[in-house]
Amino acid sequence: MNISDITPIPTPPAGFKSGFIGIIGRPNVGKSTLMNYLVGQKIAITSPVAQTTRNRLRGILTTPEAQLIFVDTPGIHKPHHQLGEVLVQNAQIAIRSVDVILFVVDASVPAGGGDRYIAELLNNIETPVILGLNKIDQQPSESEQLDESYQQLIAGHKWPIVKFSAITGTGLDTLQTLLIDHLEAGPYYYPPDLVTDQPERFIMGELIREQILLLTREEVPHSVAVVIDIVEETPKITRILATIHVERDSQKGILIGKGGSMLKEIGSAAREQMQKLIDGKVYLELFVKVQPKWRQSRQHLADLGYRVEE
Repeated sequence: MNISDITPIPTPPAGFKSGFIGIIGRPNVGKSTLMNYLVGQKIAITSPVAQTTRNRLRGILTTPEAQLIFVDTPGIHKPHHQLGEVLVQNAQIAIRSVDVILFVVDASVPAGGGDRYIAELLNNIETPVILGLNKIDQQPSESEQLDESYQQLIAGHKWPIVKFSAITGTGLDTLQTLLIDHLEAGPYYYPPDLVTDQPERFIMGELIREQILLLTREEVPHSVAVVIDIVEETPKITRILATIHVERDSQKGILIGKGGSMLKEIGSAAREQMQKLIDGKVYLELFVKVQPKWRQSRQHLADLGYRVEE
């Protein structure tokens, strides 16, 4: 479905519930993968590189009895530059502006310092918290010690715990039921067929950034921003021009590759994902521009779409 093809907002049936659910956790615990699975469509990028989520992306799941609006936040971590500070501030703002907090951890490893830091942030929060143990498909057969480390993490709290895998879907029915139980009666905030409130341009840019992260890994980790410059739609094809901003000439060289090979590979893979998104043919042209130290400048961050959210 083209996410721009939406219907008017109907009147909810009796007993209908709705609300905003903040998905928080340290980087790379599977928050974006979880949201994609729950809404049934890829709207958030996923990558083995940590700290890939930058914007507060809303995913929308509508069932006959409820509408759940998931707010996928950047992984909470110690920031090392202005971009990192903006991301962490936005994640903390999200904690205070939702109806339920889903605190996601990586259950394939013991609770660590990053998990304890987030648990402390939630100490004085009145919002209901659910602890989600993700990646149970990667747990060893003897996982009692792992689970115990998370029991200790929330000692003193009455947070319910649910185990699941955002990859296989195991346990997600239980999670969904638990989340709905924690919501109050409410309206449809969005039309029932909408899966995200983000415009297609934003998701297109994220799909390009995802392929950069996947194909270059640590060579161009977080020094990249993507701006969609032009989207021209015709009955037969959608033409998209985008600019990839990096901080150094060496990163530009990596992204372009020998004879343009890397840029071609990035474009080809991103185009395939875009065609699934809009359900049609896409022509994609990519450009690379050097923007020195853009992550350190509030003005450059704002120009590229990264602002502290209200």
